[in-house]
Amino acid sequence: MTDMINIALPKGRLGDSVYDMFEQAGLDCPAIREKSRKLVFENPEKGVRFFWVKPSDVAIYVERGAADIGVVGKDILMEDRTNVYELLDLGIGKCRMVSAGPADFSYDSSNELRVATKFVNVARDFYAASGTDIDIIRLNGSIELAPILGLSDVIVDLVETGTTLRENNLQIIDVIADISARLIANKSAFKFKTKQIVNISNKLEDIIE
Repeated sequence: MTDMINIALPKGRLGDSVYDMFEQAGLDCPAIREKSRKLVFENPEKGVRFFWVKPSDVAIYVERGAADIGVVGKDILMEDRTNVYELLDLGIGKCRMVSAGPADFSYDSSNELRVATKFVNVARDFYAASGTDIDIIRLNGSIELAPILGLSDVIVDLVETGTTLRENNLQIIDVIADISARLIANKSAFKFKTKQIVNISNKLEDIIE
């Protein structure tokens, strides 16, 4: 029996959808469907071991080698700049990374642009590309409030439908990136378990519509 592939899954709704894909690909682990507080589940016959982790921690588990592969949002990869291989866009968990501001937003380039966001690195990279000077205001929630209350000029955040923006009289200024769930691999594991990891990636790719 070859070594099992350790797979980090994000807890929550996305993780449930991701596991559905693994199950459809024939990489199931029946115990994961049972109601329990267990975090680790394995199926030696299929050569897979799954474990649930906080979505923002998946890439760390993979980068550090605790997991061979995992599934994580592209936003986290962009922000954390994790040193992993990105193998496949799973096409789920879709949204957009955008900059947004008031409907009457205008920018005076002689002043710093005040940007509220939890995606500090993404914002810095995006505005650096256009040579825009920015003042980052790091927030972790209710980011739409920042421009409404005059704390910031714009925000950088994830948008799924845009309803929250519209209801708060904000609009998208720029689309920074399309975001979705990605299959990632530890670089060392990929070197030594290439056949197994590529096989899993191919099986998942086959079921993506």
